[in-house]
Amino acid sequence: MNAVDFHALAQFRRELRKFLAFSEKAATAAGLTGHQHQALLAIRGLSEHGEMSVGELADALLLRHHSAVELVDRLVRLGLAARAVDATDARRVWVRLTPAGEEKLQGLSTAHMQELAAIGPALTGMLRRFEDARSPVTGK
Repeated sequence: MNAVDFHALAQFRRELRKFLAFSEKAATAAGLTGHQHQALLAIRGLSEHGEMSVGELADALLLRHHSAVELVDRLVRLGLAARAVDATDARRVWVRLTPAGEEKLQGLSTAHMQELAAIGPALTGMLRRFEDARSPVTGK
């Protein structure tokens, strides 16, 4: 590692932090916490059929199961998600977005895609520099 590598890593982390700060601010403006927004996104984006188990949600968000249960409870109270007990295994609870949850997520996702379009070239350039620095052609 050299000074250029450290500078590139620091700059990359700064850009990621700026995006995360944008995301938190956008979630707050929409009346959600960052975790609530991330949960809506995980349920919609990482599930195969538009629903996922609470355990899968916990794994996706790197949360403990009981924390995911509390998060789902809050989303249900807000009318953004609904839960259903699995028909074949009563221990498993499925979570899906309600139409209000879909609408809230759509608005947040549009804003996030616009922000990514704005910062994407800079992030891509940084990633390319990391790749070039580690390329066998450069001998590093």
